[in-house]
Amino acid sequence: MTLGSFRRGYERVLEWICIVLMIALAVEVTAGVVFRYSGHSLVWYDEVATILLAWVTFYGSALAVLKHAHMGVPEVVRLLPPGWRVAAAVVAQLCAIAFFVLLAWVGYSILEILASDRLVSLPDVPVALAHSAIPVSAVLIVIAQLLVFPELLREARAQPAHAEKPA
Repeated sequence: MTLGSFRRGYERVLEWICIVLMIALAVEVTAGVVFRYSGHSLVWYDEVATILLAWVTFYGSALAVLKHAHMGVPEVVRLLPPGWRVAAAVVAQLCAIAFFVLLAWVGYSILEILASDRLVSLPDVPVALAHSAIPVSAVLIVIAQLLVFPELLREARAQPAHAEKPA
């Protein structure tokens, strides 16, 4: 299996996770509205919708890394001399990876603190389950950062678009 085929498979898995979460969120919110309109509000609807929205956001962030859809300023990097472009790309990737490794570690530590807490509207569901999206998505983002790293290095080594080509 090549890195490219692994990346495409990883991207498909993240897409499906996001699709399933978005469908679940849409169904849950629609059910909440229907039940509220009928006069039989669901006590858990708001809390579950908030959790699903957070999960879509966190898991969608890992997918966004693969698609280069996060905010950035690649034009500034392209204006740098070739050696500096590569250094800037490496430093940026290392900083991002370090941040998400730290987020995964802290997120996991918080899960241990929340182990005995339960959701307010669904007392059988642990709060740690709801917050598990933080460390899990941080690990998924680190994997995505590592998968796009070779591509970012190629782009950093490439000649900038504004540079004149030799005659």
